[in-house]
Amino acid sequence: MTQDTASPIDGQGLPALEARLRENLKFLCWPGKDWVPPRAGVRDVVIIGGGMCGMVAWLALKTGGIHNMRVLDRSPEGLEGPWLTYARMETLRSPKELTGPAYGHGMLSFQAWYRAQFRTEQWDALDKIPRRMWMDYLQWYRKVLEIPTENGVSVDRVEPEGDLLRLHLSGAAETSILTRKLVFATGRDGTGQPNIPGFVKGLNRRFWAHSADDIDFGALKGKRVAVVGVGASAVDNAAEALEHGAAEVRHLIRRKEMPTINKMMGIGSFGFTAGYASLPDEWRWRFMQYSFATQTPPPHGSTNRVSRHPNAYFHFDKGVETTVERDDAVTVGFADGTFYEADFVILGTGFTIDPLSRTEFGEAAGDILLWEDVYTPPADEPSRDLGRFPYLNDDFTFREKVPGRAPWLSNVYCFNYGSSASLGKVSGDIPGISEGAGWMARAVAAKLYAEDVAEHWQAMLDYEKPELDGSEWIPSELECAEQKGKVA
Repeated sequence: MTQDTASPIDGQGLPALEARLRENLKFLCWPGKDWVPPRAGVRDVVIIGGGMCGMVAWLALKTGGIHNMRVLDRSPEGLEGPWLTYARMETLRSPKELTGPAYGHGMLSFQAWYRAQFRTEQWDALDKIPRRMWMDYLQWYRKVLEIPTENGVSVDRVEPEGDLLRLHLSGAAETSILTRKLVFATGRDGTGQPNIPGFVKGLNRRFWAHSADDIDFGALKGKRVAVVGVGASAVDNAAEALEHGAAEVRHLIRRKEMPTINKMMGIGSFGFTAGYASLPDEWRWRFMQYSFATQTPPPHGSTNRVSRHPNAYFHFDKGVETTVERDDAVTVGFADGTFYEADFVILGTGFTIDPLSRTEFGEAAGDILLWEDVYTPPADEPSRDLGRFPYLNDDFTFREKVPGRAPWLSNVYCFNYGSSASLGKVSGDIPGISEGAGWMARAVAAKLYAEDVAEHWQAMLDYEKPELDGSEWIPSELECAEQKGKVA
């Protein structure tokens, strides 16, 4: 007897899937009961970022009964996150089976979304998730949950106002709003900015771009393109240039060999997700520093996407030292004293983590405690980049460098890549995003409850709804024999 392995929603379409999801959520009494005492004119939580991180953060908080929220994103609707802007890979690196932002709801997973539309046979044949399809899924996620994201709204500055935070906005109906808690769900560059090496300082901007920029690849047709780096973004941008007709694309790589092993992939587990944050500083530093030093290799598919072009080249041990404009081109100088002439340079140099670069904090950015303020690594484990990560509390909140100088930072949650040095990979990447969202939501709820504990106590005293109305029993007298004497 063969067993039917097809899903009940297999090929039934999104309406059927959505009905199942809503039924499951109803069984779980979702959303959670609203329990936070209201404050006039004040939001309990504001989430900056309406992409994957912001949406699953909203879902986790809503599940926990926190309803008085706003989700703000500066991008137009449909362009939240990197997926349709500077992300240029053909497919995601993550295995297709990962549940990502589903937050424990099978009917909210990418797999359910895919199989409802394309059936199990196509799911089984699918290797990796196409990047644009992932964005289609995230847009459906927003729609089916009715997440009230406000697009085109930017938080320009944050400042304390009593025990609240005032957010100064642009693109909204109001110029500022008040909130009790603020969540930075701002993705890869959430506490930093693109890493721009010093060797392009002074070079005319028409000759170079960072991989996170909006690049006109069509203009590179017939051009000699130099791509600095060999990480995922560098390789994907090289492929785009080749596919748009670049005369040649040369990867200029400081390393002597191509990184081939994703070390973090080898230790991924629920234990690592749950246990990393409680490790001593020396162990947390050791894990992250080793991951940085060995470097995550570019995806297999992305690398082949470049290598299939005969005019693509990988040059190792070619650390770029200088760039000079000469005869309407760029002379790229290397550490070994040699040179190469290119028409355009793409920096695949990733992002820096540096709270000082975040204009939202203003001068208070300098009050944020960093890893370099707390921990001095052994001589054989150096990492300036890792030292610039914020040294967070275990609830995702920032710490102040000088106690008492900026206590309001404990109301700001770093739910983005910047938290990884302190808490692990739970707030920026697909694998652990739901676990991180649940962790943060519990932390936010605990703080809100503690801050309002007197009101909750009074509510307990005032609660007078009877569960019994007196009709459930009949009182009666107990007939007792008279006591004849006392027992000695």
